[in-house]
Amino acid sequence: MVIDLYPRDVAQRAQRIRLVVTDNDGVLTDGTVYVSPAGEQMKTYSVRDGMGVERLRLAGISTGVLTREPPALIAPRAHKLEMRYLWTSVRDKHAHLTQILAEGYQLDELAYVGDDLNDLEIIQAIGARGLTAAPGDAMPRIRDAVHFLCDATGGRGAFREVAEWLLALRDPHLLSGGDSHAKRDPDR
Repeated sequence: MVIDLYPRDVAQRAQRIRLVVTDNDGVLTDGTVYVSPAGEQMKTYSVRDGMGVERLRLAGISTGVLTREPPALIAPRAHKLEMRYLWTSVRDKHAHLTQILAEGYQLDELAYVGDDLNDLEIIQAIGARGLTAAPGDAMPRIRDAVHFLCDATGGRGAFREVAEWLLALRDPHLLSGGDSHAKRDPDR
């Protein structure tokens, strides 16, 4: 499926967004996993991204994480940020879209942030009517498939940048150093 990377109605699409769904590893984290000699794992998260979740919530936009990972390392962060949804251990994100829609959402009410090939099909599905974004260090096929490409990399403020982009599209007075239009490099 080919999506319009420069939708003329990007601001109107942003007005309809009720839920921003994001991948975890590579978006909310930099994709690094620390493993201790005892096998314990740790991940790091950006507080800037946490503020992005809060700013969306205050604007009436829910958030959720959709990830292949088990909940152990993700659930505490999602709970602390008061994210509405946490879908873990999901192998086929595109197939899981039906469950997201069953929560009472339409495709044009969704935004999705992903970084790797397992996000491509859901990005294409949501991108046809909703909005999509990726961190600046996303895989090339993902960078080429989204409406908005962040300057920030995964785990380093990319989610916050997406949040600010959406909020600015909804209300240009909220611009905080970001661009109110879909950020694309036509030479990419």
